Amino acid sequence: MTRSFTGWHMAAILVAFFGVVVAVNLIMARYAIDTFGGTVVDNSYVASQNYNRWLAEADTQAKLGWAPKVSLDPARRVKLIILKDGVPVANVAAAGVAIHPLGRAASIPLTFTLTSNGTLLANQDLPIGRWRVQLSLRKGADILKLDQPVQ
Repeated sequence: MTRSFTGWHMAAILVAFFGVVVAVNLIMARYAIDTFGGTVVDNSYVASQNYNRWLAEADTQAKLGWAPKVSLDPARRVKLIILKDGVPVANVAAAGVAIHPLGRAASIPLTFTLTSNGTLLANQDLPIGRWRVQLSLRKGADILKLDQPVQ
């Protein structure tokens, strides 16, 4: 005896197919929400209004010729040296913040102390993990802003 294919069979196939699609979408959305902790810009319109100013600031910073080297020392403190033509730049003040890239940990304000060899060393230790440091370096009217990952 042959069974006939009825509307109930087709309905079951459609419900199963779309059930799998919806389940996969929900799982992927959940993973996306859990792993992305922020936005690139809060308001793209406002960001577009500042774009030309940001380009001009970047051009001014590039003309300084400073080559900053950012790393972590063994105690996980941010170590910063600024070179210009291979020579350390003297009398640079630095301040900044360490930000967890996924926003899972609180941001850590950074203050720096000048060491005897001309290196700026953060006064705060960073916890284990990946961090982005946003630094503002200033010498007189010259300002250099950095946004760099450290680990």
